[in-house]
Amino acid sequence: MPKLKIDGVEYEFEAGMSVIQVCDAVGVEIPRFCYHEKLEIAGNCRMCLVEAKPGPPKPQASCALPAADGQEIFTTTDMVKKAREGVMEMLLINHPLDCPICDQGGECDLQDQAMFYGSGASRYTEHKRAVEDKYMGPLVKTQMTRCIHCTRCVRFAEDIAGVPEVGALYRGEHMQITTYLEQSMTSELSANVIDLCPVGALTSKPYAFVARPWELKKTETIDVMDAVGSNIRVDSRGEAILRVMPRLNEEINEEWIADKTRYAIDGLKNQRLDTPYVRRNGKLQAATWDEALGAIVTRMNGLAGNRMAALAGNLADVESMMALKDLMAELGSPNIDCRQDGAKLDASDRASYVFNSTIAGIEEADVVLLVGVNPRHEAPLINARLRKNYVRGGTQFFNIGQQLDLTFPVKEICNDPRMLNAIAAGEHEMAQIFSKAKKPAIIIGTAAVARDDGAAIMAACKAIADNCGVVKDGWNGFNFLHYAAGRVGGLDIGFVPQKNGKDISAMIEAIEQEEIELVYLLGVDEIDMRYFGGAFVIYQGHHGDIGAHRADVVLPGAAYTEKDAVYVNTEGRPQEAFRAVFPVGQAREDWKIIRALSEKLGHTLPYDTQSALRARILEVAPQLSTLDEIAPVKWKKSTKQPKAYKIKNDPFEKVILNYYMTDPISRASKTMAECTDVLLRQRNGKSAKEAA
Repeated sequence: MPKLKIDGVEYEFEAGMSVIQVCDAVGVEIPRFCYHEKLEIAGNCRMCLVEAKPGPPKPQASCALPAADGQEIFTTTDMVKKAREGVMEMLLINHPLDCPICDQGGECDLQDQAMFYGSGASRYTEHKRAVEDKYMGPLVKTQMTRCIHCTRCVRFAEDIAGVPEVGALYRGEHMQITTYLEQSMTSELSANVIDLCPVGALTSKPYAFVARPWELKKTETIDVMDAVGSNIRVDSRGEAILRVMPRLNEEINEEWIADKTRYAIDGLKNQRLDTPYVRRNGKLQAATWDEALGAIVTRMNGLAGNRMAALAGNLADVESMMALKDLMAELGSPNIDCRQDGAKLDASDRASYVFNSTIAGIEEADVVLLVGVNPRHEAPLINARLRKNYVRGGTQFFNIGQQLDLTFPVKEICNDPRMLNAIAAGEHEMAQIFSKAKKPAIIIGTAAVARDDGAAIMAACKAIADNCGVVKDGWNGFNFLHYAAGRVGGLDIGFVPQKNGKDISAMIEAIEQEEIELVYLLGVDEIDMRYFGGAFVIYQGHHGDIGAHRADVVLPGAAYTEKDAVYVNTEGRPQEAFRAVFPVGQAREDWKIIRALSEKLGHTLPYDTQSALRARILEVAPQLSTLDEIAPVKWKKSTKQPKAYKIKNDPFEKVILNYYMTDPISRASKTMAECTDVLLRQRNGKSAKEAA
């Protein structure tokens, strides 16, 4: 490997690295404003100056300087120090002195680097320039007088988000960063520019003037707004969740998070269930825990197990589903299901319902076929990974389903699911494209399997994987993309119909025929409640959404920020979420509610602690034994011949109609409601002011 010296110490490095990358790798600090390891190099700020030999007798920008064998780099010479002081003085010439009221205060790169690398004095006495603030939508607050023209936001919008809607106007000192036509950014990742901005030019609009960073308690946890399992940091003060920030995890979300993850948190304080309710005389009335549990016991006593059913919602954690499954087994009910959307997923075949290539591994795919999926709305961070494939070049994308706008080119094949049989039989050019690819991949969405012929569609996709080399030695490109955070965990522990049990479709039919009289809803809000007819409905959840409105008994549970719990993301990776604040009012952790109910019913579950409950989970699902790791799965080949699957010609439909409102938390969020209003108006041709 090539070697160079940094401040007299010799280091090895990989060919192709820049000097700043080598310095970062060996722990030598280099200041920077415009450079970011995930963005294209711009070389704007000149703060990363170093002295290099051999080379010209002047400082050079280390971000744009290739590291070379035998090179000598100096980072602390008088020349370098004086150059950095000069750069810092130039950056501060027009920067306003409003640190006490700036939301970036305490987290500002400019503050920190001015302290360490600045001269401590300014020779500039002229008036500072002022720049009019720009409109960037309901999420990003602008104070463009503070902008230092690092262009990180511009490069993020173009390279990562794929929406080239941010750019620079004018030249030199008069340069201004703005969105074109001053419209809201249309990316689901737009608010990441807040984290990228090294000064207070772009800050969080909903968080403006709310708190200082040193006032906050920081809790590292997991996001549940989609099934990616983004690593996040929840900042709270007292009982209030004030903001959500991304945590670095290169295997999952890198250092980005989706806008819904960041901003739906204000929904945690609206429409919350903080006390039990019992329906009396046709109206829900507040009750004590004893009264609520007593009403359930009274209704369940004497009721045969096969006349009960339980459903788990999209945000349910593994512990609560395990407890509910065990309770229903104790009561003799085989009617349980975690697939409230009716997805035909086989819980006995893990390889068929996880993202086998892994989220990071999808970057290696050179051909990708999308089947009934819209990754931009169902998993924005996976969509960003796919865009990275396109930007690097060489990856081809094809789609069977509704026409997509994914921020990168996709060749539309058709929206006829029967085309899958033709591909599996080798009668479509897609089969040859797959066969010639080194690492082909299929990404299947819920829209493809949440229909009557969903099992046939899944089987046809598996046949394509077998016949066209999607699954082979060293590579499994068969991927199912979930949008529900609790779905994989539910399938892993077998929260599906047991022997002679009914799935969601059969349950609805049985309720209509009065064969099922009681339904237990664990956070189920994404289904038409009219299906439950005259059944006795128990709703356990954290928001007064449609499930609670329909219920006969309401049990207030804890939201994801209010409990320690395990979630399994779409690639089958179990991760632990940690409590940031305590549940509101009389709400309790979900598994504890079910445990207390089991005792009242005389079927006490055999665990009193969460550790004992997790031991029970590992008995059922040993693949969840190691947190943050993906257990290997065995691929089961398809058994039928191509064209043996009876697939209807009904086109695939969208499963997410409004990205900003997909669950009880986001539907209760005023920020998400504003995003819905502004972006829908903007898409309908309204001006920025009208949209705002």
